[in-house]
Amino acid sequence: MSGPSDFQPSNPALQWIERRLPIMGLVHSSFVVYPTPRNLNYWWTFGAILSFMLGMQILTGVILAMHYTPHADLAFKSVELIVRDVNYGWLLRNMHACGASMFFFAVYVHMLRGLYYGSYKEPREVLWILGVIIYLLMMATGFMGYVLPWGQMSFWGATVITNLFSAIPYFGESIVTLLWGGYSVGNPTLNRFFSLHYLLPFVIAGVVVLHVWALHVAGQNNPDGVEPKTEKDTVPFTPHATIKDGFGVACFLLLYAWFIFYMPNYLGDADNYIPANPGVTPPHIVPEWYYLPFYAILRSIPNKLAGVIGMFSAIIVLVFLPWLDSAKTRSSKYRPLAKQFFWIFVAVCILLGYLGAQPPEGIYVIAGRVLTVCYFAYFLIVLPLLSRIETPRPVPNSISEAILAKSGKAAASIAVALVAASALFLGSLQDARAEEGGPKPPANKWSFAGPFGTYDRAALQRGLKVYKEVCSNCHGLSYIAFRNLAEAGGPGYSVAQAAAFASDYKIKDGPNDQGDMFERAGRPADYFPSPFPNEQAARAANGGAAPPDLSLITKARSYGRGFPWFIFDFFTQYQEQGPDYVSAVLQGFEDKVPEGVTIPEGSYYNKYFPGHAIKMPKPLSDGQVTYDDGSPATVAQYAKDVTTFLMWTAEPHMEARKRLGFQVFIFLIIFAFLMYFTKKKVWADSH
Repeated sequence: MSGPSDFQPSNPALQWIERRLPIMGLVHSSFVVYPTPRNLNYWWTFGAILSFMLGMQILTGVILAMHYTPHADLAFKSVELIVRDVNYGWLLRNMHACGASMFFFAVYVHMLRGLYYGSYKEPREVLWILGVIIYLLMMATGFMGYVLPWGQMSFWGATVITNLFSAIPYFGESIVTLLWGGYSVGNPTLNRFFSLHYLLPFVIAGVVVLHVWALHVAGQNNPDGVEPKTEKDTVPFTPHATIKDGFGVACFLLLYAWFIFYMPNYLGDADNYIPANPGVTPPHIVPEWYYLPFYAILRSIPNKLAGVIGMFSAIIVLVFLPWLDSAKTRSSKYRPLAKQFFWIFVAVCILLGYLGAQPPEGIYVIAGRVLTVCYFAYFLIVLPLLSRIETPRPVPNSISEAILAKSGKAAASIAVALVAASALFLGSLQDARAEEGGPKPPANKWSFAGPFGTYDRAALQRGLKVYKEVCSNCHGLSYIAFRNLAEAGGPGYSVAQAAAFASDYKIKDGPNDQGDMFERAGRPADYFPSPFPNEQAARAANGGAAPPDLSLITKARSYGRGFPWFIFDFFTQYQEQGPDYVSAVLQGFEDKVPEGVTIPEGSYYNKYFPGHAIKMPKPLSDGQVTYDDGSPATVAQYAKDVTTFLMWTAEPHMEARKRLGFQVFIFLIIFAFLMYFTKKKVWADSH
């Protein structure tokens, strides 16, 4: 990619290969001796971070695809079985799901860096356009991947987004039918999206190769926007840039690991732990955080076709950026006005992301329209105008001269801005969950909270007793097998105790040799049976409302804690909104309905349940279950114990996850320190 190489291996076998396929020479010229501007700051390490994340997403995705079943009736269950039964399946799933967010976070930093330092200007126009193409492919891949778990938000997100194509005149309905494979989102849709989600990362990898090729042809830009003139302006890519990138990747991995091991559901949506149901629409259909600014633009325009055009134009306009900004000075570092408008633009994008997570009503719609105008005005008015009227500061004559005046203030300001952006985005997601009304459940102290949290074995066993004697009359545990009771990290039963517990249940099996179904005693390999043969029977027995399966209930329910708690939660690793909610609902029944609240016949008042009207009667009362260990037989104790048990059913590998996370963090911290001091040593002679 960097031209002919004079590299010659010393080994005769390698020399023979090199004469016929000079691959080692290509690597040597492109990634070893390639001249790199010596003034590159740490924002340039995000290119290496993105390469690493792409490889990680492809690797984990291929392994997950070996176990995933792309069928509408089995997809949701297959994902849960990957997490529960595949060796380290929880790790693969967390790496892939959290990796998508980390990938987009890194690409947004990479793009903003290019925008700030003018990396789209001549002679790097093709490099920039290829980057925009990669971004478009990433958005398509991410959207299709989000559909694959086939939860509520997956299904309805697919329905809403694919429906946008129906706004295209003449061909819109045909395109939607083609995407769906029918007349609604269903099994053919899932199969199409799975195939494309598997294929597109390899297409992205191919375009990345072209992107790197274009980079090596045009040469790297740098913070000062000055082309290298002498050898003093550059350093060899290896070891200088390689070690620096390695340190940057190590630091990024610490953030990545924070989400994988301690906050795997922080960026997700609780509704996606509910199996897809075409008959029930979620209260708020919100895409993943990295689509929110464009989703806000879409909703801000009242006309459907115009909204779709606006949403796609917000991305396509980036392609024309090299010609919209014709200023000769590349870097905003030397353009005071451009720098100010750049940060205003960043603020606009952040606010659009916030609005994208809010309901499309009232002031949110008006603010969205104003910010949409500001977004397009930056590209179509501000940048062309600044290129004609702005007087830039003097640019250094060379990179060497610029290094002497280097300052870290800009980097610090960008870091602060990124932290603020992340906080606002995450807060917007939390606020969206809080909209569903009712008082917020009180926060509890759970034994499993925090980085070193573990399950209280006694509470798990008491919770199992409450489930068996009370909850199992209406609710199933379809993802829990009796053998799980004896596994590490669980209630702490022996294999014999789990087998004895299973034998108390009658399991329907068959057919036998005569073709008849029969009942037998449960075995450890059996799953907890459902109390009803089908959903219709469950609805008929419960006033028309089917009791939900409780295997995932503590992850499928949540509430927004609001500002500033969502920021504290990130650092304290508080993810127990689901258990808080379940415990609160179990204790939230009141016989006296408050004035002004109307409860339909056949429903009961619960102050924590959304809408306050719940079909389930009060399930717990004092003295209902007798504990063998002498614990208080109170509703509060029952609620805490059964919620602890249900948290285990939702996260059976939580203890292993946190234990491995601690080990990984120790390794990464040591590795990051070693990379830092190695970088200092390598760069000592270059400054």
